[in-house]
Amino acid sequence: MFTQFFGNYLLNKGLVSPECLADALSKQKDTRLKLGVLAINAGIMTAAQVDKVHAEQQKVDKRIGDIMVDMGYATREQIEELFKTQPSGHLLLGQALVDSGYMTNTQFEQALASYKAENGISDADFYDPEENSANKLVRRFYKFRDDSNVTYLTGYITLLFKNLVRFIGDDFTPLDAEYVSDKICHDCIGQKMEGSVKAIAVIDADEDAAIEFASRFSGEKLSANDEYTQACISEFLNLHNGLFAVNVSNQGGGEIKLQPQSFYQTLNLSELENAYVVPFRFSFGTINFIISI
Repeated sequence: MFTQFFGNYLLNKGLVSPECLADALSKQKDTRLKLGVLAINAGIMTAAQVDKVHAEQQKVDKRIGDIMVDMGYATREQIEELFKTQPSGHLLLGQALVDSGYMTNTQFEQALASYKAENGISDADFYDPEENSANKLVRRFYKFRDDSNVTYLTGYITLLFKNLVRFIGDDFTPLDAEYVSDKICHDCIGQKMEGSVKAIAVIDADEDAAIEFASRFSGEKLSANDEYTQACISEFLNLHNGLFAVNVSNQGGGEIKLQPQSFYQTLNLSELENAYVVPFRFSFGTINFIISI
């Protein structure tokens, strides 16, 4: 999640183009996190010092960690701790951007520091097992209306991030949500939820994006936006909503019953209450989740 929000930050600040960001997101799985980026993130070294170490590495036959120690930028103990660092997505994204030449180490250092400062994020937040930091980040980013259902809405979207990464891929950037009342969607898939929480969730996408989304979820290469493609998208929605219902129940929020998924040739959002369009821009196109709780 922090990876995707960091990508959005870079995009909104004009530090990378949408094309460069999409390319880096697609490359991050194959990116090896380097010691320099780890040192910058940990505050052990500056980007300028990392650049000097890389320049020195071109002259001598030594490991980069040894050069860092020799140049007095880090201790042996600090280097050993860096090697134990759990690679997180936002660092892999930064490494991919640097490796691709879309950012320099200095630009990455400044962007990461500004991102943490502006969002009140500490390094510990990136590894928060309770996801309190993730929930706060979702609520701060989307700026939902302060109503009685904002807790459910935040939980729904926090879980959505996890399931998109798990079942579709992490090469996406969240875009600003839009509170809507008069939008009309065509050829979309939705599911109603009844019980302690009354809601409807809808997936809306153009044809090409829908096909690739379904292809990734099914693990098959699909070529048409036919009934099977729609069934795959429906199944993702049902899976996600089911997990959301379980979470609500486990947290003492009561039981939620899922209604069968529906295909809407035309859906007027004026019929929904407190509806938000929450877009996710993948490398293959944008998927819109419409959520009314």
